[in-house]
Amino acid sequence: MTELQTPGSLVDTHQLYIDGGWVDAEDGRYDDINPATEQSIGTAPDASIAQVGAAIDAARRAFDGGPWGRTGPEERAACLNQLGTALLKHADDFFALSQAEWGCVSNERMMQIDGAGYMSMHAAQLAAQLGEEAVAGMSAGTTLLSHQPLGVVSVLTPWNFPHCLNVMKLNHALAAGNTVVLKPSPLTPLAGLALARIIDEETDIPPGVVNVVTPSGVEAARLLTTDPRIDMVSFTGSSVVGRQVMSAAGDTMKRILLELGGKSASIVLDDTEVTDEMLRQMLFDSCSLHAGQACILHSRMLLPDSLHDDVVDRLVALARDVKVGDPTDPDVQMGPLISAAQRDRVQAHVDGAVNDGARLATGGGRPAGLDVGFYFEPTILTGVDPDSTIAQEEVFGPVLTVLRYRDDDDAVAIANNSQYGLSGAVWGGDVDRAVGVARRIRTGQVAVNGCGPGGAPFGGFKLSGLGREGGGIAGLHQYMESTAIGVPA
Repeated sequence: MTELQTPGSLVDTHQLYIDGGWVDAEDGRYDDINPATEQSIGTAPDASIAQVGAAIDAARRAFDGGPWGRTGPEERAACLNQLGTALLKHADDFFALSQAEWGCVSNERMMQIDGAGYMSMHAAQLAAQLGEEAVAGMSAGTTLLSHQPLGVVSVLTPWNFPHCLNVMKLNHALAAGNTVVLKPSPLTPLAGLALARIIDEETDIPPGVVNVVTPSGVEAARLLTTDPRIDMVSFTGSSVVGRQVMSAAGDTMKRILLELGGKSASIVLDDTEVTDEMLRQMLFDSCSLHAGQACILHSRMLLPDSLHDDVVDRLVALARDVKVGDPTDPDVQMGPLISAAQRDRVQAHVDGAVNDGARLATGGGRPAGLDVGFYFEPTILTGVDPDSTIAQEEVFGPVLTVLRYRDDDDAVAIANNSQYGLSGAVWGGDVDRAVGVARRIRTGQVAVNGCGPGGAPFGGFKLSGLGREGGGIAGLHQYMESTAIGVPA
């Protein structure tokens, strides 16, 4: 383990990380674009199919014959604590990278960057708790339930929260005793390569245990879902790609963990005393968080007739006050979308909704004065039919769809009228009533009066995914297999 000598230069990490060494890409390089400036911040290494295969081979050897397979939970915990310490030490460097590579603004720093180091330390604590469990049964002897690492895990992460998702998935896989091949999105390749540099220079994680490859091509990436040397695929991204991952992994019966899209509902009950603070949180949770590029957004807001007009008017005023712009400006509250293609996609969704009869209450296009960068205004649409495209499809942009409902039963029916089921919210004056409504929503998690669930497994129903991430020891067990051992009395 060596000390990182050049803090602040994580953006300059430009090679693949395979088997504990830095390797030049065989398929050339591709530009990494700053979404705020539309200019390249550098180039990323384009891994070939053979190089992805080499990373898989390195992870396989490190698990089957390397020291990692023989380490105990305490040794793995020590390495994760080293990682957590290093991530906290270099948090400023990672934040600077996040501003340049994926448009992270100051009010997202804790969830995007600073929290990652603490997640590694928490995973270290969980690793130290792993052990065999005695299970009661009909046997005359004792049954021991032993949890074993799966082997080689391919980790495929998206571009919206790349650093914290890279770290979270890596934490769980390593704490469970697996080895990893990490492939970040081609839109945020440096997030993964910078993490590899920290691992290489500031931890005792052995060579081959963590490998980071950044191919731009589909075939090279696909190998991480089909190669028989891989035991598990952990993927976060769109439901469309999640289906492809599930299908590709099925031929070799790999274990899969899929955290996919969402179109979550936020139900405001008719007894809610709607405060300005509450509205600001609603707008952030449903629209402006990372420019709407988050699967957990409550992008459908359900309002009763008695509150509809007042809430919409106040939300419109708040949306128009959101400062959109350069992520390096500490006063900016919302940055750009990730790419020109994503901005065009959001624009097409909004235009389509208006053509279908929705009313544009505010927003709907590029903010005034921001002619460069992939920016889009906070947008609120009303008069939306629950079955319309804008109410059913994930936009992944700062677009809030408002729907009216008649009573609690109608609100629940509208909330559940979705192919997704990842998140949601209920607001109400009577907490028992609000919790009762929350229990009826078919979704992975629900916040009541702004209180989100903490420390619980995260994942979704229906097209929102398969399996659960996090949630204590249960999260590690997602990356493990169980063996039942009968011990004679």
